Amino acid sequence: MLQQKEAVIFDMDGSLVDSMWVWKDIDIEYLGRFGLDIPDDLQQEIEGMSFTETARYFRDRFGLDRSVEQIRADWNEMAWDKYRSRVMLKPGAREFLDYCRSQGIKLGIATSNSREIVDMVMEARGVADYFSCITTACEAKKGKPAPDVYLLTAQQLSVDPKNCLVFEDIVFGIQAGKAAGMEVCAVDDAYSAYQEAEKRSLADYYIKDFREIQEIASIWEKTD
Repeated sequence: MLQQKEAVIFDMDGSLVDSMWVWKDIDIEYLGRFGLDIPDDLQQEIEGMSFTETARYFRDRFGLDRSVEQIRADWNEMAWDKYRSRVMLKPGAREFLDYCRSQGIKLGIATSNSREIVDMVMEARGVADYFSCITTACEAKKGKPAPDVYLLTAQQLSVDPKNCLVFEDIVFGIQAGKAAGMEVCAVDDAYSAYQEAEKRSLADYYIKDFREIQEIASIWEKTD
């Protein structure tokens, strides 16, 4: 999957780090502040939205007497300690980052999360220096499944989209990467387990975790 690739771009939540559980907890707690229960369709409705788009959706759907910026600030505060102390890299991710860097492959992040959270968790896990570019969907025109955030990341990496490989854990993210003209590797995640069949059909590759790639890379090195 890395042949002819000049850059690898990661979605963050659920792909590079194990964090999707954080947001369901936050949604329940946040709506509870306003005496509201979480609707059954909420996760499907907001999937792929940027941080700002999601805040706007909450304000409008639930009639919250909070500005979009206030909602964003609320969520950043609620997520901060969880991301700093409890959100970890996916198994094998650090070793895969090391491998890509050793091969001269550029690394970027294209995330729907907030700039504040992504910068903090990359520093907390000690991997910030691996990435030449971190792009949030708030900086693009549209969130996923639109290709905007991936195209913007490729542009900032100075790499043609066709020479980029994307790692994504949700269907809308896979669709965004494919729409950008990139190859996509789907990443297994408990949050999107119900989407596994669709993820496999849409993506070019599928992995349970990054240790699978390391095992393949080790075989390549032994046969060189």
